[in-house]
Amino acid sequence: MAMARRSASHLISSFRPFSLLLLPLADAPSPAAEAAAASARRAMSSASAMRARGDDKELARWRESMDRMRNIGISAHIDSGKTTLTERVLYYTGRIHEIHEVRGRDGVGAKMDSMDLEREKGITIQSAATYCTWNGYQVNIIDTPGHVDFTVEVERALRVLDGAILVLCSVGGVQSQSITVDRQMKRYEIPRVAFINKLDRMGADPWKVLNQARAKLRHQSAAVQVPIGLEEEFEGLVDLVELKALKFEGGSGQEVVSSDVPSNMQDFVTEKRRELIEVVSEVDDQLAEAFLSDEPISADELKAAIRRATTARKFIPVYMGSAFKNKGVQPLLNGVLDYLPCPLEVENHALDQNNSEEKVLLSGTPAGPLVALAFKLEEGRFGQLTYLRIYDGVIRKGDFIHNVNTGKKIKVPRLVRMHSNEMEDIQEAHAGQIVAVFGVDCASGDTFTDGSVKYTMTSMHVAEPVMSLAVNPISKDSGGQFSKALNRFQREDPTFRVGLDPESGQTIISGMGELHLDIYVERIKREYKAMAVSAAIDR
Repeated sequence: MAMARRSASHLISSFRPFSLLLLPLADAPSPAAEAAAASARRAMSSASAMRARGDDKELARWRESMDRMRNIGISAHIDSGKTTLTERVLYYTGRIHEIHEVRGRDGVGAKMDSMDLEREKGITIQSAATYCTWNGYQVNIIDTPGHVDFTVEVERALRVLDGAILVLCSVGGVQSQSITVDRQMKRYEIPRVAFINKLDRMGADPWKVLNQARAKLRHQSAAVQVPIGLEEEFEGLVDLVELKALKFEGGSGQEVVSSDVPSNMQDFVTEKRRELIEVVSEVDDQLAEAFLSDEPISADELKAAIRRATTARKFIPVYMGSAFKNKGVQPLLNGVLDYLPCPLEVENHALDQNNSEEKVLLSGTPAGPLVALAFKLEEGRFGQLTYLRIYDGVIRKGDFIHNVNTGKKIKVPRLVRMHSNEMEDIQEAHAGQIVAVFGVDCASGDTFTDGSVKYTMTSMHVAEPVMSLAVNPISKDSGGQFSKALNRFQREDPTFRVGLDPESGQTIISGMGELHLDIYVERIKREYKAMAVSAAIDR
């Protein structure tokens, strides 16, 4: 046992960036500890290979880059404030220079709602990707729809992400789609933090919402903040880890002012901090030992314990605030950096098509062969835009890549990073990043490699359609555009199906609900200038 501990210590000291991956050894290592150790071994193996080639500088560069990267999604029930929260994140990180509201009077709309239909209806229809920098970390964000009809957008986003923010309304609490997106996060084993939003609203009760999350979602969770006032009197927050009061000043809440905990809240804050420590102690042995010994627990010790428990998916830290009133967003961003994993801390598997689809643990480093998943397609101004999550290796503009699903070899003519509907051209991207390519013919769910391996990524869950419409072009002249639109939407959306009724000869479209199909009928009219008539049919 002593030898095992010395080996672990040697492993940590010889490769310190991965020390967070290793949990303390016990007589019988937990599955989480074994998985973390395996992840460290994979990273070290790839590192050794690069050192053997004399790539020490390159090794240090990508290791630091991946350690300072977070891939997160923002998901919630409709109208919980996801897009408003993303707008504030982009503003505080300097990606945008003005804040626009989802249904703002200026008619501009939020940055992540780039479709005209999204701005008209005030809802998110398509997931949108962006990236920003906060405290030296690159944060890749996917803002997802909240309406159940567009659940595939949440599904495909969570399939490729390493962490997530679950937004809950402080008035509405845990709602139907909150349960759905939480189930999706569990399906893909996504570590997450929760954000109780809209504390400025009448009837706001974050403690009721926290208890609902524990009861309905089975969350092992506790607040890491408490609000200073509620509803119209909501002024700021007290950080239970650092024991500091935070207030958000300036025209848009951009100045975070830290001060001592108000004297009238001392007892309440002490009680809630003790509750936080107790809940985390139940799932973290190191903190439990200190807690049971009645030792004082420092902010650093508590923060490290929360990170271990969160990345192991045993605990969900709960943040609070009001995105609309510009309060609580910056501490939430700090929580993303502090508690959610970097790409190196997440295990991803592929299926080896040359070996009876045997499960292969990917190294997750740029040193390995290229493995990338096409998780989302869009028809852009320059042709098909394919969103890729890179799991292994490096992709460069001009490279030839292999579509494992079709067997085709394709050249990458253009490589970009997305900021909603804007694009930034880049020359290369490595493991852990989310990028997009133009001119690559593929379907959603296809896997790309550099040709040295024949791996495919496991597919995402796709729900069966629940509603159908009969649709037909209003004139023969628009028949070509009508068919082109239906073919495109089928490729982009796995839950959108097209068929032909053998008796009536009508085209039948099927999807996840009335709004889902209505949006596609409207897009046929707007984007393809093909007028269509529709009628509901029984399934």
